[in-house]
Parts: sequence; structure tokens; C-alpha cells
Amino acid sequence: MTWISDVPAWTAQYLPALLRGLGYTVIAVVISGIVGSLVGMVLGLAATSPLPPARWISNIYTSIIRGIPPLIILFFMFFALPILFPLLTFSPAFTAILGLSIYAAAYVGEIFRGSINAIPQGQSEAAEALGMGYFVKFRYVIVPQAMRIVLPSGMGFLISLVKASALASAIQYAELTKEANIISTINNQPLVVFLVAAALYFVISYPMALLGRWWERKLA
Repeated sequence: MTWISDVPAWTAQYLPALLRGLGYTVIAVVISGIVGSLVGMVLGLAATSPLPPARWISNIYTSIIRGIPPLIILFFMFFALPILFPLLTFSPAFTAILGLSIYAAAYVGEIFRGSINAIPQGQSEAAEALGMGYFVKFRYVIVPQAMRIVLPSGMGFLISLVKASALASAIQYAELTKEANIISTINNQPLVVFLVAAALYFVISYPMALLGRWWERKLA
């Protein structure tokens, strides 16, 4: 049981780096989650628009992005894009956040589209009978109801975005998985290091899962 006596020294030496990586993970998830949600909302509204070009653009974007693994998106932006356009050379942090935002927007857009379509047609017809225009109807009738449906699913996707953020380690973004990999090569203790990293991922994901379940029960 001598390893127990090594725990304080191990914690003091390596835990700060893991917590720093966790901080970078949270930053990437929060920013890409916000940007992806805003763009996804626009895509969802465009997908349900009466204007065919808006629907086409939304459908093409979501179909392409959802058909590509997020790791390929990150690799393309970090390695291939500078070859095609030398001026478009981004840092690992910017690439990670932008790539995850592009990935998130496609999925959030589909969540919004499904939520808007789930609202009974009678709601839309009643708003139109009251003389509401298209944008007023969406602002005061459709979107508020759709948001109640979006939130539980959106929280579930945010948890998957936390896990997807680990892919950013492949482009040298110093998030949690990257720090864990560096430490495991230094101390040759991958079992301990990645168990601690898994526990830190769980610490930020589990409260989000609980919040999503609470939201579902509240809406039931």
C-alpha cells in the first residue's frame, strides 16, 4: 500500500496541470456551445422557413457537417486549410473552438428544427388568425414553445460536446485529455492519470445530465 503515501506528492505535482486542462475544456465547450446554439437556432429557423433557398442552405450545411466526424473537421481546419489558404492559419485554441462550434451548430440546428415542427399546427394557424405576421408569430408564439422542447435535448447534446472536446487534443489544444496524455508519458502511470481525467470529465458532465433530467420532469 505504499502508493497511498505517494498520493499527496502525485496530487501536488500533476493535479494542477489536469485542472488547467479541465479549465481549457470548459472554455472550449462553453464558447462553442454558445456560438453553436446561436448559429443552430438560425439554421433551425431557416430549415422551417417558407423560403426554399433558406431551407436548402440549412439542409446542405447540416447534412454535410453531420456526415463528417468532428475530428476530420478539426484536422481539415488545422492542417489542410493553411495549405489551401496560407493566410488562414489558426492557433490550436481558435481552431478547437471554431471547429466545435461548426460541429455543434449542425446538431443544434436539427434539434431546433425538430422542436419547431413538434409544435401543433393549430398554434401557428391561431397566431395567423389573430393577424400576426411571420416574424411576430415566431417571436411570440413558436420560439417560446420550441425553447421548452429544445432545452432537455440541448443539454444532452452539450454533454456529448464535452466528450467531443477531447478530440481537440489531436491538434495540440491543451485541454484535459492532452494534459493527461502528457502526464502519462512523463510518469508512466496511464491507469492512474486517465482515471483521474475520467473522474474530472464526470464531475462536469454529471451535473449537466441531472439538470437535463430535471428539465424533462418539469416539462412532463
